[in-house]
Amino acid sequence: MSLKTLEDLFQQELRDILHAEKQILKALPKMAKATESEELQAAFEEHRQQTEEQVERIEQVFAMLEKSPRAKRCVGMEGLIEEGTELMEEGELESPAMDAGLIACAQKVEHYEICAYGTLVAYARQLGMDQAADLLEQTLEEEKETDQKLTSLAEQINFEAVGQSEDE
Repeated sequence: MSLKTLEDLFQQELRDILHAEKQILKALPKMAKATESEELQAAFEEHRQQTEEQVERIEQVFAMLEKSPRAKRCVGMEGLIEEGTELMEEGELESPAMDAGLIACAQKVEHYEICAYGTLVAYARQLGMDQAADLLEQTLEEEKETDQKLTSLAEQINFEAVGQSEDE
């Protein structure tokens, strides 16, 4: 796709985040399985369900644009998910240190999404696509809330991980 206008860029970024969200949908069950914290498992499961709704919203925006919801490979998200995969596969961390690492990986993903959705909302507003902006802004707020939940969990789990280190 040739990029010439802000609308072209908006559509490209929309395709990018669609691919990112689909990657996240595949990664979250693996992350939930790798954690021992029931609260963190629940947070990952809740975010998986929320991500399914977010994909639907992206598809709604494509419908508003009268475009097919085609994903564009999101290299940035691939890298972030690969970091988490390496931690789970190669790491010999014991819980709660593993859980702390998984939260860090999840927050990197959230921060990427917050940036992406913030940009998409700004582009949509600039282009006069207020209905699309409203849908994307709903997702942006959910991503911010998820980040806050992860921060709260991290405060508890990181404290437990420090205690684990002192016990050894």
